[in-house]
Amino acid sequence: MIDLDAAEQFVHANARLIDRHRLAVLLHGAPAGPVLDALRAYRTPDGGFGHALEPDVRCPDSQPSAVLQALEILASLGALGDPLVGEIGDWLTTISNPDGGVPTVLPSADGHPRAPWMIPAPESGFLTYAIAAKLWQAGSSHPWLEAATDWCWTTIEAADGVSGYTVKFALDFLDAVPDPARAAAAVDRFRTSLDADGNLPVEGGTENEKITPVAMSPHPGTPSRALFTPEQLEADLDRLTAGQHDDGGWDVDYLHWSPGQALDWRGIATVQAIATLRTNGRL
Repeated sequence: MIDLDAAEQFVHANARLIDRHRLAVLLHGAPAGPVLDALRAYRTPDGGFGHALEPDVRCPDSQPSAVLQALEILASLGALGDPLVGEIGDWLTTISNPDGGVPTVLPSADGHPRAPWMIPAPESGFLTYAIAAKLWQAGSSHPWLEAATDWCWTTIEAADGVSGYTVKFALDFLDAVPDPARAAAAVDRFRTSLDADGNLPVEGGTENEKITPVAMSPHPGTPSRALFTPEQLEADLDRLTAGQHDDGGWDVDYLHWSPGQALDWRGIATVQAIATLRTNGRL
């Protein structure tokens, strides 16, 4: 059984203000305004988001990973109609490559604390999938989305033997893009990446690090659910339920490389765990 009181105490004791407000919305139906106010504090002068909104890149400047976090927060509030989404599209246009994708980490991360895997590089990367997914969820018609979607389809349909978060973010895109037949065919390309329990190993991660079925496919009724048996999904929900720590919070299994980063992720993971369990009928 989940101890929601303990989870709330953990978040109030340890999480960022934005995540405390998010939990209040989730558990108590609190208004979304305080979350949006907190989110705007992470905005940067160029129209993106930074300031470690995504805890693994702790620089003040705009980063694609922070923009993705902003979109995920808006989605969790049902607020993807906010004008911020169009403004994010404008910012994405300024960093896009000619192929339509965006880099995973921009050069401004250099010289600032960041996870060892968050290495600035110019080429388009897998965050393009996840960001495009959120704009499709928003019903966006921003010009950035057309070129980014072309990049996503081209890259997915050429993929061979990919693993880890590349698969996770590609599935996010396939769950959101309004082309269900093409998405269903593309989802099946990733079946061979999964282990016998439906998990996705993360090469180069911590020992036994993996992305589990419900993390890859958090919402019932989406195309990605075709990759998993009902038994695999139920077992993973059992695992998530049992993952609450004695202090009331949840944790991530990837590298804790700084105290601040680790605690920030624990707050996010606790809110996400409760949201996922509720979405899947466990709360």
